[in-house]
Amino acid sequence: MSPSGTPSIDLLGEQINAVLADPATTHGLARSLRAAAKEIELHGHHHASRRAWPNGRIDDKPAKVQIGGGTHRVDGFFNIDLVPPADLLWDVREGIPLQDDSTNEIFSEHFLEHIDYPRSVKHYVREAHRVLVPGGRIITGVPDAAFALNRYPSPLDATDEMIERWYAKRDCRGDINTRLDLVNLVFRDQDDDPTYTPHLWAYDYEKLVQLFTEAGFTTVEPWTFDPALAKPKRSWGSVYVVAAK
Repeated sequence: MSPSGTPSIDLLGEQINAVLADPATTHGLARSLRAAAKEIELHGHHHASRRAWPNGRIDDKPAKVQIGGGTHRVDGFFNIDLVPPADLLWDVREGIPLQDDSTNEIFSEHFLEHIDYPRSVKHYVREAHRVLVPGGRIITGVPDAAFALNRYPSPLDATDEMIERWYAKRDCRGDINTRLDLVNLVFRDQDDDPTYTPHLWAYDYEKLVQLFTEAGFTTVEPWTFDPALAKPKRSWGSVYVVAAK
């Protein structure tokens, strides 16, 4: 039995893999099934953790929490993500597994754009407000949609810095033919390469302020980029805010 612990889910995963292995499977169906297979894998990780914490709350009260960091680990932060090597494998689209008023700081970067809006995004931001202590803060960084849009509709040069910094090593590089292609990648990056998670929504500073204010945060301000906390390469083309409860 797989980590999902659910026979029907395990069987579905096997059936999907069989269809993906069939050379007659159409491109469109394969794209959809790869996305489903990924969600089944994530469900397995989340379900395994839920067996240990069935009420959705862990006993620990970490002072600092990183969410959705992937392989980027931050010293002194408790890491929550749906994939290893996180300290806790959990689907935060279903809630943040911390007690009320239990942590001082939350950090995430280039995570929010990968979860569905409005259901999961707004739920996640409300959950962040719930688990932070009064005066606690959440730092959030995302690709800056305004950064990409400010350069549209200027002509695209093959040596454009945005291409070189973000997409030079990607399979999609050869299909970035116009400035609008770059805008589309920021808004809805859906590379056929299954190692990349699609973008589901785009954000700018104004949208982040609205999002956190709606959830009850008292202040939302620009965050001064700190390479000791954030990935240095993300200082270019990203927007970060810090919201205080």
